[in-house]
Amino acid sequence: MSVAQFFAIYVKFFFILTPFFVIAVFLAMTEYESDATRRALALRTTIGMVVISIVLLYFGNTIFELFGITVDAFRIGAGSLLFLTAVSLVEGRFQLPASKESIMDLAIVPLAIPTALGPGAVGALLVTASEASGWAAMNATAAAVTLACLSVGVLLFCAKYIKRVIGRSGISMLSKITGLILAALSCQMIFTGVAAFLKA
Repeated sequence: MSVAQFFAIYVKFFFILTPFFVIAVFLAMTEYESDATRRALALRTTIGMVVISIVLLYFGNTIFELFGITVDAFRIGAGSLLFLTAVSLVEGRFQLPASKESIMDLAIVPLAIPTALGPGAVGALLVTASEASGWAAMNATAAAVTLACLSVGVLLFCAKYIKRVIGRSGISMLSKITGLILAALSCQMIFTGVAAFLKA
């Protein structure tokens, strides 16, 4: 794999992970949290994105076939989960878990999945894995995807400074706008999944 191909895969997956969208959700969820908690959540989210991406890249097709799961079924399930988060954000009643330990559970759901790694990203990983010819190309692809995940993680670690720029009112407005976008995105995910399932 050439440097240009590596860079192309990195850029593609960086934007597929919707970094600015993830930051908006992250800021809305951690508005009242301490810097330490925010950093810990950002670290766990980044690790979650990397691990899940690599597993899907190498074993995604096998896992989906083994359990009889299709990307369309993933769309419906992830979309339903995402819609619940969207409603809470729009109504301003998104509640974080009471304990600091359980707050860390948000790193995987909904931050890593399905906010960053939605059906589109999962589908892209599966397609990219099928296109990789040989282990060398697969390993290079995995490195590019990992770098994209780490880049998004760096942005999450900078959330404190982003929050300082936009302020509390900005976060409140951003969370509601994010909720609306999440609601539309989740509905689109569900509709696409249902339509494809019925067509099949």
